[in-house]
Amino acid sequence: MTRIDRYMLSQFLTQFGFFALVLVSVYWINRAVRLFEQLIQDGQTALVVLEFTALTLPVVIALVLPVAAFAATAYGTNRLASESELTVMQAAGLSPWRMARPALVFGLLVALMVGVLAHGLVPMARARLAERQADIAENVTARFLRPGAFQYPSEGVTLFIGEIAPDGRLIDLFLEDARDPASQTIYTAEEALVLRTEAGPRLAMARGMVQTLRSTPGLEPRLSTTRFADLTYDIGALFQASAQGGRDLRDYSTLRLLDPDPEMLAATGATPERARAEAHERLAQPLLAPVGALLGFSMLLLGGFSRFGVWRQVIWAVVALLFVHFLQTAAASRAAKAPETWPLLYLPAVAGTGIVAATLWAAARSRGPRRNAAPSAGAPA
Repeated sequence: MTRIDRYMLSQFLTQFGFFALVLVSVYWINRAVRLFEQLIQDGQTALVVLEFTALTLPVVIALVLPVAAFAATAYGTNRLASESELTVMQAAGLSPWRMARPALVFGLLVALMVGVLAHGLVPMARARLAERQADIAENVTARFLRPGAFQYPSEGVTLFIGEIAPDGRLIDLFLEDARDPASQTIYTAEEALVLRTEAGPRLAMARGMVQTLRSTPGLEPRLSTTRFADLTYDIGALFQASAQGGRDLRDYSTLRLLDPDPEMLAATGATPERARAEAHERLAQPLLAPVGALLGFSMLLLGGFSRFGVWRQVIWAVVALLFVHFLQTAAASRAAKAPETWPLLYLPAVAGTGIVAATLWAAARSRGPRRNAAPSAGAPA
């Protein structure tokens, strides 16, 4: 690389660090706040909240880096233009194609970062996050057993606990199971204890009563009561809707997605075509980084000098980036519905490359010599 290339590349990298930090902070804080509210409501500690927010960071960085690359090249190119450095480079004989080389190198460096995240850190973080969510889902006491408040673990189920003793006993338990309108049951007990078994959590109640209201069409509802000294109840089904969740394809490595095995397909409930489409979506993601970087550079080369700046070119650059991301969203949505259309996932990168090539060609043509210009007045024919 020449000295000019290194100088422009250093400008882009400096701006990239700033924009990446700002965008990652905004996106991460937005996700962290929602995650914080959810975990705190479930009774989790601050350490669990910190762990979960840290595990979401690689996902946020992978999404933000291509946008940060675009912002860095757009801002850096605008700065070079405002300080007349681009004019000096053009006067020295550098074409727009030649000046785009540092932007391309910068985009490839960002694509390498996104590739490492998409194929390495993000699947690892998501897999670890899924494991921690499963661990917390199994901890029924931490999620749903909170004293002094009515809780609704799933639709049709109401739970109330008067007090939780230091040894884990639940004092003054009230449990209503109204999932079946024809047979509604209320359990009350002076005390209860949650037991962990291989078949799932069990609720051992002591000194209580069971009230069952059965409704039959055409007949009067009948209420039956049963008192008990001790009763064991399977509460695993009550928390099934909130606790269960299948594995996600995004938790697995790219190589495993390209060659899906029966174990992974059984855990996710996906088809081999859907797994391969997810792998191709991951392969296409880094390609948006050089496209975004070149869009931010090439669009600002259009037009001549203006004392009002290059705001028009910046607007067109933003519109082009939004168009590419719209294609990405549409292609991902289409591939999710029809996995056999996975080649569409590469369409945004191809379309963005076409826009960059057309823009650089227009910029080079507008600055090229006019060979067919008419001779000036008084000049010899």
